[in-house]
Amino acid sequence: MNHPLPRPTDGELAILRVLWERGPSTVRQIHEVLAGEKDLGYTSVLKLLQVMTEKNLVTRDDRERSHVYQAAQSAERTREHLVGDLLDRAFGGSAAKLVIQALSSRKTSRAELDEIRALLDRAEGRKS
Repeated sequence: MNHPLPRPTDGELAILRVLWERGPSTVRQIHEVLAGEKDLGYTSVLKLLQVMTEKNLVTRDDRERSHVYQAAQSAERTREHLVGDLLDRAFGGSAAKLVIQALSSRKTSRAELDEIRALLDRAEGRKS
């Protein structure tokens, strides 16, 4: 049975970004990375990881004294799920409205615009 992915909170996403970047990590390693960018204590990181384990956002290897955590899903799969959820809830399923909003709310670099153009060209090629 395919269960829907839970939507991570901001704190959970911060931890997932660390795990996607570094790979499997201990609470201490995750805390060291996050301490530089967020005001999160060690016990807060531990508690978040325990909740994330229950939500199946991370897996825990407890064979060693220090438990090692790993993201249960790839960054791509998680982003896909989050964007799909946002698309449905906030934009009524309209990808065009989502893209227009995204492009109008922040400055977009030349490289990003080139990447978007290439994606649009590929999408048009599939429809022809």
